[in-house]
Amino acid sequence: MILSGADIVVRTLIEQGSEVVFGYPGGQIINVYDSLYKYQDELRHVLTAHEQGATHAADGYARATGRVGVVIATSGPGATNLVTGIATAFLDSVPMVVVTGNVPAHQIGTDSFQEIDITGITLPITKHNYFVGAVEDLADTIREAFQLAKSGRPGPVLVDIPKDIQIAKCDYEPAQPVTPDAPWPAKDVRIQEAAQCINDAQRPFLYFGGGLVISGAQKELLELAEAIDAPIGCSLMGVSALPTDSPRFLGMQGMHGHYAASMAMHHADCIIALGGRFNDRVTGNRFKFATGAKIVHIDIDGSELSKNIVAAHALRGDIKLTLQKLLPLIRPTRRPQWQELIAGYRAAEASETPPEGLTPRNAILTLNRYLNENTPVATDVGQHQMWAAQHLVFHRCRRFLSSGGLGTMGFGLGAAIGAQMGTGERTVLITGDGSFGMNLNELATAVTNRVPLVILLLNNGVLGMVRQWQTLFFDKHYSNTILDRKTDFVRLAEAFGAQGEAVDTLEALDHALARAFQAQGPYVIDCAIGQDEFVLPMLPPGGSMDDIIVKVGD
Repeated sequence: MILSGADIVVRTLIEQGSEVVFGYPGGQIINVYDSLYKYQDELRHVLTAHEQGATHAADGYARATGRVGVVIATSGPGATNLVTGIATAFLDSVPMVVVTGNVPAHQIGTDSFQEIDITGITLPITKHNYFVGAVEDLADTIREAFQLAKSGRPGPVLVDIPKDIQIAKCDYEPAQPVTPDAPWPAKDVRIQEAAQCINDAQRPFLYFGGGLVISGAQKELLELAEAIDAPIGCSLMGVSALPTDSPRFLGMQGMHGHYAASMAMHHADCIIALGGRFNDRVTGNRFKFATGAKIVHIDIDGSELSKNIVAAHALRGDIKLTLQKLLPLIRPTRRPQWQELIAGYRAAEASETPPEGLTPRNAILTLNRYLNENTPVATDVGQHQMWAAQHLVFHRCRRFLSSGGLGTMGFGLGAAIGAQMGTGERTVLITGDGSFGMNLNELATAVTNRVPLVILLLNNGVLGMVRQWQTLFFDKHYSNTILDRKTDFVRLAEAFGAQGEAVDTLEALDHALARAFQAQGPYVIDCAIGQDEFVLPMLPPGGSMDDIIVKVGD
C-alpha cells in the first residue's frame, strides 16, 4: 500500500507492538502527529508537559515492562530537551526508540529555524542513531532501531526524520515484529576456568546488577548460591530482582549499601559478578576494593569486563545461558565458617536501635504496608533514593525504578507515569523537595490522564545528599544547599488538580497513605523530615570498606 512517511512511522510503531508512546508535538513532526490522530484507536499517545518528562515516561514504561519505550519530539529545542532522558536510559541499559522530526533535507546545514544536529548531539548516548534520507528506508530503519534497542545490552536508539521524508510517499509492506538477536553463552573454556575458581573458593560472594534483570537469570543465580553456600548482594540497579526476603540476599552493596552486604563482598575470596559494571559507588577506591578476592565477571557487554576492576575470569555472554552451562560444573559445598562470618555481619547491622517517630526509615517501613507485590516504585535521586533502596520490600522483579548511572534528579515523576501506564498498577513515587522541583510540571500529565499515583515527598528543606557531604567533609559549609523555598506542595498539587496533604507525624503519614492508596488520581503527601537525617552506612570519598561510616561521629 502507498503511504506517506508519517503514516509509515505510526504503522511501523504499531506493527512492532507499541501500545503507548510519549511525546510533544511541533512544526517539524506535525505530519507524524497528524498520523497519530488517524491511528489513535490503535496507538495511544500521551502528551507530557515537557520533552524530558516524555523520555523519562518512556524509560519508566520500559523498565517496568521489559518492552521498548517510545518517545516522539520535534526538532531543535524539542529534540535537545530529550538529551538528559536519553542519557539516563543509555547509562542504565534501557531499551528505547526515540523519533525526532527535523527540517526538510534541503534545509539541513542552513541554520534554518529549529534546525539541530540531534544525531551528532546524541551519538555518545545512544546505541546507534539514524538520519533517514529516503522514505523508502523509513520502515526498515525503525524496525532495525527496535531490534537494536532490545538486543544484547539494551539501550536507546534515535531515528531523525526530515519533514520532507514524512510528507513523501512510497509503498509500505507490513512485517512481523522484530526479535532481538539470539543471546549466546560464554565460551566453554572460560566457563570451565571460572568453575574451577569458584570450586576452590572458601568465601564466595554473588553480586549482581541490572544485567541480571535483563537476562532473567534469577533462578540460576539462586541455584548457584545454594550450591556454593554463598551470600548474595546487588547494586542499585539490581534492587527488586530478587525478593527482599530471600534467605541468602543481603541487599544492596556499596557506598550506601547494607553493612552486611558490603562487608561480605569486601572479605570474600571469590566474587561472582553478574551483569554489573563495578562503578565507583560499588567499589569506593578501586585500588583497595576486595584485594583478597578473585573476580569472576559475566556480562553480555565485553567492554565492561575488566574495565574498572580486573577480572581473573572474564566471561562474555548472556548471564542466564552462561550460568546454565556453569552449574553442572560446580561442586555443591557447605561453608559453615563463611556462614558464621555472614551471620556476624547481619547481627552487627541489626544491632543499632533505630530512632522512633517520623524518620525516613520509618516512613518507608510504613509505606511498605501499603505495597502489593505488583506495585512499581520510582524514585528521584538523592537521600530519599538511598533510603528507598535500603528499606523498601519487593516481591517481584522490575518494580524498583531509579536512575543509577546518570543520577538524574527529576527522573521519578515521568518514570512513575510511564510505569503505571505500562503495568496498569497504582504506582508510587518517592522523591525529595529538591528533586521534585526539577520536573513537577509532569503533575499536569498525571492529572490529565487520571494516573493513580502516590507521591511520597520527603521534605527536609535542603539538598540533602550534598548537604550531608558538606557536613561530613566540608566543615559544614552549606553553600547553596539550604533551599529556603516557600513552596506549599499541597496547594501546588491542588492547583494542578491533584489531591495533597502535609504530615509531620508517623501516625498522620499512615492515615495519609490510606487515603492516597484509595484516590482516583495523583495524591501528594508532603512529609516533613529533619534536615540532619543522614543516609548511612556511607563510604567516604576515596575510601574503602575499611573506612565505612555506620554512624555520625565515626
